[in-house]
Amino acid sequence: MDTEKNFILKAENIVVNRSAGPVLNDISFVLQSKDHLAIIGESGSGKTILGLAISGRIFYKGEIEFSANIDKIVWIEQQHHFRNRYNISDLYYQQRFNSYDSEQTQTVGESLSEFNEGIQEVLQFMKIEHLRNKPLIQLSNGENKKLQIARALLSQPSVLIMDQPFIGLDKETRSFLCDLLNKLANQGILIILITSSDEMPGCITKVLCLENGKIKFMLDRNDFIGIYSVQKKELNNCTINKPKLAKFISDSPSHDFNAAIEMKNVNVQYGEKKILEQINWEVLKGERWLLSGANGAGKSTLLSLVTADNPQAYANEICLFDRRRGTGESIWDIKKKIGYLSPELHLFFDQSSTCFETVASGLFDTIGLFRILSDNDNESVHEWMAIMGIGKLLNKRLYELSVGEQRSVLLARALVKNPPLLILDEPFQGVDKAKQSELIDLINIICLWGNKTMVFVTHYENEKPDCIDHFLKLDNGKVIGKGILT
Repeated sequence: MDTEKNFILKAENIVVNRSAGPVLNDISFVLQSKDHLAIIGESGSGKTILGLAISGRIFYKGEIEFSANIDKIVWIEQQHHFRNRYNISDLYYQQRFNSYDSEQTQTVGESLSEFNEGIQEVLQFMKIEHLRNKPLIQLSNGENKKLQIARALLSQPSVLIMDQPFIGLDKETRSFLCDLLNKLANQGILIILITSSDEMPGCITKVLCLENGKIKFMLDRNDFIGIYSVQKKELNNCTINKPKLAKFISDSPSHDFNAAIEMKNVNVQYGEKKILEQINWEVLKGERWLLSGANGAGKSTLLSLVTADNPQAYANEICLFDRRRGTGESIWDIKKKIGYLSPELHLFFDQSSTCFETVASGLFDTIGLFRILSDNDNESVHEWMAIMGIGKLLNKRLYELSVGEQRSVLLARALVKNPPLLILDEPFQGVDKAKQSELIDLINIICLWGNKTMVFVTHYENEKPDCIDHFLKLDNGKVIGKGILT
């Protein structure tokens, strides 16, 4: 181990064990003064666990030593958890769309009230001063991430460790975050990012790659770029079980409808704040739409009107599967025709559920499994997990998995009942590039072979499945683009 005097961080023989065995094994590395680190690797390789160990948030064996001038280490988790005004964290994912319930969570300003000074300056620096009175539960992914960073800056950190900070952010916000991290690094803050191979701000000098809980390599940034340019070409070798998938698609029940979604002059407003304004949108059977827009543009609210999670649907002219909302159908009549995955669903899903229970809950559109499965249901769950390559996770609980593995399980939940409409809101958050390529292939096959209707949301052009043929773009709650993709 390098013992030079100008080290800023040394890790020696780090081991982290869980019930199933070692998660990290014999991790040793050194960062010198002015180094900044990116930790990469496939889903489940141990990246987040290493970040938690470095930040001192979990028990580990071995030694982690910072230089003497390090006095404040701040960890920014991938998902932003918070409590309401009654100190309750057991919230539900539809809560942000109910005006009374959303008012029971703190505002941005209230959530920072523990800090005595500097709040106004930091909010302005992060460009979120206009959100000061907005309830936390109504923040978009990008707004949430900026708030997390604002809180971290108010803590005056010496070390900033961030878990997948770019996930869920639009292009402009990702660029803003890159510039911000470079500025913080220049100010002497040690930056450690758990990130993907192609999202590293310029301040990163070292790249540590994990594989099965061990160091696969640690390289200078420039050396890594040369290696990764070769690795990217190998991702197209990923395959899925197409014969099994073809069988399920051929067994799909027929659904008789002309338009999955039809909205006319739809408006959503909370108090004086207009979230959606004069939305006109029709999604015909077999069409696949890309829904895009910056963080806070209104995408999640628009989708909540379709998934029967927003009560303001009844005050608007909305037809789902050729039937007007509010004409006697239950929310379960709607949900049984929709396979759904979103960051909000992931955030509020019961982490103690096993993977089998999680996938099976998609058959009944519940957050957890509360029914006894038929033999056919049981077979469907096993088959879909096998198709997606997650059969080995069957009896593991969600909290035992990496975020990427959790997202694959929740995607299987959306697909398990073979619904006529898929709504996939940023389905690849936290999924490594190889698995992402495989899942894009899976979605293309399901949509094209099965003539599925789909609404797909992503902030990344390379995540867009080729089957998508239409687009809808929002900005500040208004449609600014709509049509056929060429």
